[in-house]
Amino acid sequence: MNFMLFSPALFILSGLCALLLHKYNKVSNCIGAFGVVTGCIAGLVSLFNAYTNPESVALSVPWSIPYGSFSIAIDAIGAIFLFPIFILSAVCAVYGLEYLRHYYGKKNTASAWFFFNLLIASMILVVISRNAVLFLIAWEMMSISSFFLVLFEGEKKEVAKAGLIYLIATHIGTLFLLVMFVLLGNEAGSFDFNRYQITAGGLLPSIIFISAVIGFGTKAGFMPMHVWLPEAHPAAPSHVSAVMSGVMLKTGIYGLLRVITFIEAPCAWWGYLLIGIGMISGILGVLFALAQHDLKRLMAYSSIENIGIISMGIGLGILGISTQNPVLAILGFAGGLLHIVNHAFFKGLLFLGAGVVLHQTGTKEIDVLGGLLKKMPVTGFCFLIGVAAICGLPPLNGFISEFLIYLASFKNILAEPSIAIVSLGCIASLALIGGLAVTCFTKVFGIIFSGEPRSSSCQNAHEPGMLMIVPLIILAFACVAIGISFPFILPKADRLLADITGISPDLIRTVLSGTMNPLIYITTAGLLLYSGLFLFAVLRRMLLKGRTIDSVPTWDCGYAKPDPRMQYTASSYVQPIVDFFKGILRTQKHGCELIEYFPDSSSFKTKTSDIFQENLFAPILAFIHRCAESLKWFQHGKLQVYILYILFTLVALFIWKL
Repeated sequence: MNFMLFSPALFILSGLCALLLHKYNKVSNCIGAFGVVTGCIAGLVSLFNAYTNPESVALSVPWSIPYGSFSIAIDAIGAIFLFPIFILSAVCAVYGLEYLRHYYGKKNTASAWFFFNLLIASMILVVISRNAVLFLIAWEMMSISSFFLVLFEGEKKEVAKAGLIYLIATHIGTLFLLVMFVLLGNEAGSFDFNRYQITAGGLLPSIIFISAVIGFGTKAGFMPMHVWLPEAHPAAPSHVSAVMSGVMLKTGIYGLLRVITFIEAPCAWWGYLLIGIGMISGILGVLFALAQHDLKRLMAYSSIENIGIISMGIGLGILGISTQNPVLAILGFAGGLLHIVNHAFFKGLLFLGAGVVLHQTGTKEIDVLGGLLKKMPVTGFCFLIGVAAICGLPPLNGFISEFLIYLASFKNILAEPSIAIVSLGCIASLALIGGLAVTCFTKVFGIIFSGEPRSSSCQNAHEPGMLMIVPLIILAFACVAIGISFPFILPKADRLLADITGISPDLIRTVLSGTMNPLIYITTAGLLLYSGLFLFAVLRRMLLKGRTIDSVPTWDCGYAKPDPRMQYTASSYVQPIVDFFKGILRTQKHGCELIEYFPDSSSFKTKTSDIFQENLFAPILAFIHRCAESLKWFQHGKLQVYILYILFTLVALFIWKL
């Protein structure tokens, strides 16, 4: 218990110390990072205690706030979220030590560490809270601290806009959470989670669930509540983007799962709803990622895609519980929960890799990058592992979780018609998402790391310091290690799945054990393939040792002067797919018309805007703005009039109370 309280306290204390020493950049930098790493180690110790002795990590004491007590605890559901929070936050803190050196003398890095530490502490409090008031306080701390991190370079117009969108979106979500907790508290007579037990049937459970989907889904990035995400992630520092995408988004998934445990029997349509949201978020997320030119913006849309995959898994799990289909429930929840952990590691790796590219070249524009694999081989290799993992290639971690969701769907294509149709839809959606993800990330890796440099910044690029390289290696190793070992660890997830599904641990172990053989076969085949490629590379190197190797330009169809501008760009590589989905993406093309065979200059560019932001939220905000403008006559600028407004309000409230 001491360690569970010690961890967030240490984050906040080290952040305050860093803020007090803001005049000494190096000192505040080290204190902030050291506090994060130490706090994460303490947090991992508390997780180990929770696994060995669950009763030792629960605390409930009275406090002066009405409706409940100060209650915190770690259970199996919380542990699956806390584990990636501690690991990813620690490696990102080490990464941030060197990343923020670039801003010495330009920005107040101490404030960045304060809000970074506060963000991690608040995420932990969100997961361990067992009281609605404490939960909402921690949730608001998380929202505000991440808002200030997004505004780290707030002097830029696009960053200020991103911060404003994020602030509005997150507080709209909080409004729905407030409604949800008021309904729960009114029904239970307390705001303590252990008092929440909503019986099935009636309208109340569905209202609570819908409020949770909107409130938590806004934070998680469900479409169409995702509009803040592609704006905020590119604006924040790269190690902050890694934490926000890798673990902060998952607090929305955590909240949704926690609310499901408050309700005795979920309705079947809840599962259908989450599956539908997952399909839309997954397919559209990867489609919009495919059309992006900004590397970090592309990663942000890819996070929406992976949140969609998680939503599909959880939706299948809920559907399995409501239809009393234990195999569907177990495999659906297992795939969704495992993807929460896997996405934290491979998306954290990709965001940190993108940060290295930005740090060394000064740009996030994919079209002006190229040839970086020769300049930064370690970064390139680690990034390649992250790309393979996010594409779901065996034997990496991304494959395992997607395979379980596939398996849950395949085992139910002969079930009752409604479940069979949904299962076929999940299979088709996952296949489409996987194919588009491969195209998207071969574009990213191929254009950025292969070919020839397209700019002088790429030609002068080199590997960063070890403080930025080591986190990449750790996360790359985690992607490989989880993928190889998880077929053997999977049956140990019985307690976690039992807490969510209510199914007996023996049955859960039996179902999960049945997945071991196919996973082991596929993982072994993948290992053999990569081992063969490695041996081939070693053999080639041995055969060429001592020989003179001439280097000549690539065959260029007789063209006498090849140029890096002739290489594929981010637009040209994916143009056939973007054109095929033009009805959805609505990509705008801008360029001058070519009127001669050898023009002196030409230009062409594409821009794909978010259809939800332009066609849904922009008109709504414009309408709200017009309504607000029409009420300006209330603002007279006279103090006595404002006092009169207050008086009328108090009288109205008094009459209503009577």
